[in-house]
Amino acid sequence: MSTLLSLENVTTGYGPSQVLYGMSFAIRLGEAASLLGRNGMGKTTTLRAMFGQLPIWSGEIRFLGERINGMPTERIAQMGLALVPEGRQIFPNLTVEENLIAFSANRSGSAEPWTLERVYAMFPRLKERASNMGNQLSGGEQQMLAIGRALLTNPHLLVLDEATEGISPLIRREIWTVLGRIKESGQSILVIDKYLKELIRVTDHHTFIEKGRNMWAGDTATLTNSPELWERYMGV
Repeated sequence: MSTLLSLENVTTGYGPSQVLYGMSFAIRLGEAASLLGRNGMGKTTTLRAMFGQLPIWSGEIRFLGERINGMPTERIAQMGLALVPEGRQIFPNLTVEENLIAFSANRSGSAEPWTLERVYAMFPRLKERASNMGNQLSGGEQQMLAIGRALLTNPHLLVLDEATEGISPLIRREIWTVLGRIKESGQSILVIDKYLKELIRVTDHHTFIEKGRNMWAGDTATLTNSPELWERYMGV
């Protein structure tokens, strides 16, 4: 299985404050991976580095075999790296359908691309609300919209930052079910989320981050049988 994205000894931070200290991990084509850790340990900073929103002080980030250090965010997105951001960031004054098609593309060159109809089949509630404005949706519906919008760019890698934060348990279960179906479709994904028991059902490989360093990496079977890791890196 070929490597899709890799970080090698990445250091960065904000102004004089260093946050990442040699962060390294890799995601392979077709893999569903997670990046885990308590709040404030560097997960969001890692994403900002990946998407060109922070300058890399040292180390290297490669996507599709190409070094992306220093590339502008829009160029990285055009290569097929898509983010479902924390806070959703949908367009409140566009309809659901307008939000979905605003940036639709086939950036991965897929022979079976995500289409509007396919997203509506995945999220029937969005089809029902197609003519509603973005600001008329519930938090859970907005999250569905953010995921559908990212899928319609047909990315090589779909990144979800706190995909189920701040939504009802019922909608949260629905989104985890959908993420499982997205994985089964062959879509490569990286998920950051605090609901570890649900997350490990839909992801294959996991990396724990603490104080800007990757502290442990392994597969779902190993993590499932190692509750001490959950407590060490996720416990409060």
